Amino acid sequence: MTLKLTRVLWVWAGTLVLVLLAVLPLAIWIRAVATLAVVGVVVLTWNRAGRRAARSCESLVLADNLSLPPAAYPEPVVLVCGDGLMGLFGAIPTELLALRTTAQGCYVRVPDLERLPVVASSLLAQRPEWGGQLCVMFVVNPGVHTDAAVLAGQLRAFCHQTALIRQRGIVLPQLMVSYLQASSGEGPWFCWQAGEPDPSVRESGACVSLVDWQRYATESATQTARLHACVQLNSAAAWLGERVLPHFATPEARNPASPAVACAITLVPALPQTVAGNLWQQWLRDKVALVDTRQAPIEADTPLPFPDALLHLLPIDARYSPARRASVIALWLFAVAGIIALANSAWQNNLLVRQVNDDLRRYTSMPESRHRDQPGFAQREEAMAVLREHATRLDSYYRHGEPLALGLGLYHGGHLRAPLLAAIAGHRQPFTAPTSAKAPTTVRLDSLSLFGSGSAQLKPESTKVLINALVDIKAQPGWLIVIAGHTDATGSAEQNLQLSRARAAAVHEWMQRMGDIPGSCFAVQGFGASQPIASNDTEAGRAANRRVEIRLVPEVGACVLPSAGPDRQPPVALRGIRF
Repeated sequence: MTLKLTRVLWVWAGTLVLVLLAVLPLAIWIRAVATLAVVGVVVLTWNRAGRRAARSCESLVLADNLSLPPAAYPEPVVLVCGDGLMGLFGAIPTELLALRTTAQGCYVRVPDLERLPVVASSLLAQRPEWGGQLCVMFVVNPGVHTDAAVLAGQLRAFCHQTALIRQRGIVLPQLMVSYLQASSGEGPWFCWQAGEPDPSVRESGACVSLVDWQRYATESATQTARLHACVQLNSAAAWLGERVLPHFATPEARNPASPAVACAITLVPALPQTVAGNLWQQWLRDKVALVDTRQAPIEADTPLPFPDALLHLLPIDARYSPARRASVIALWLFAVAGIIALANSAWQNNLLVRQVNDDLRRYTSMPESRHRDQPGFAQREEAMAVLREHATRLDSYYRHGEPLALGLGLYHGGHLRAPLLAAIAGHRQPFTAPTSAKAPTTVRLDSLSLFGSGSAQLKPESTKVLINALVDIKAQPGWLIVIAGHTDATGSAEQNLQLSRARAAAVHEWMQRMGDIPGSCFAVQGFGASQPIASNDTEAGRAANRRVEIRLVPEVGACVLPSAGPDRQPPVALRGIRF
């Protein structure tokens, strides 16, 4: 994957995590710390990806000033490691990578097995489009080994390195090749594909079975050479099956390698780096009790053939696209984040419904208290306070929209709003019986500030006086509003009584009209001059006696206000005036 796509994926992953942090119900300090951590990780991986790409480009140094094929190169790109690298690529310093390109594929020498993951990553860093074309060819030559334990260690190292490459998402199909020295000269490729018991013979673009290959020989010398080659082939195949292939199929291996796509053997006239007493000679001595005393040919530096005829067996995908792979990863990240967000929304909605329903059941199960001193009054008021908090929260969601933590199409709070408001509207404040230590609140108004002399008609400027006076009276639901009119002793007692009643009735009519309060909430009284508060012998005393008194009397059941529904506003007098 290219450096740009890698960075885009990390930024995309960081963005999804930040969105989840905004959705999940976390404390502010946790959200802030997590946000800083996510931003730090994205910045760190951004810089690390750049440094890794730079190192990959620096580590891929090709010998002879060669360059890689173009990105659109359609053939397999084979990483060659194991034995016989000098015979395939020539004498090239180990710190450099050798490159050989044929009509069937591109071969890249890996001088050390430990460098196999690095070389694969470096190639993909420069040619990300080759992710579906990268393969590996492991060469095992029994003629260059004398110690079976050393060969087993080399095989285990190869399995470990290929497993590391697969962990990075690279498939890396495998081709195992063995070169066997024979006096008959260079021969065809004998190939076993996965699951085939008998080999096929591939030569000059043709593929035939081993039996047909022997049958097609017309000359006796050719028949003898092919028969001798078949004997050697069977011995070599037996040696590979006993000493090499088990290391690729051992289930107890820590990092087992995937089985090879094909195993191939070819006969060559000279095998470079052949040693005396090698594993092949040991095998022949143990099996047939014969020792091969022939000397290696002088032309030991003859180049070994590349297995071009076998490259079409390697499964490659020339349509591999790094952008497509990055898109798939991005979609998976989005799907995981979406599942987490949906699960959180479902949980939060379930929690909200459960809390509101439990609090409603708790409130409705409590008996109604008629007085404040009854048992259970405090618990019922606490339950109502909780319901009011729920109502405020749901009303905010109703007017401004639910938060992301409850959204995503899973919000169910709208169904709880109506029963919640109905329970709050039906709640009645219990009454407290009056005590001797607490007298009813009384407001005295000067009659001349409200009415003209001898008149019961309110003056236009009396409205302000009434409103200012009522500020000092705190109304209680169900309390009785007593309005009493008083006069001085001037005039006849009958006229004074009627005038006091008329003035009290005028104040009552104003309050009922302005506050939309039922008539049952009022008591209108007229006392005339029967209850003076000062002497009628002086002008100041008579002015004090001319008054209208407003009192709030706590009387249970005396007044029942209209029930407030979800769309009904409280009376004007209760909203705009504090009694």
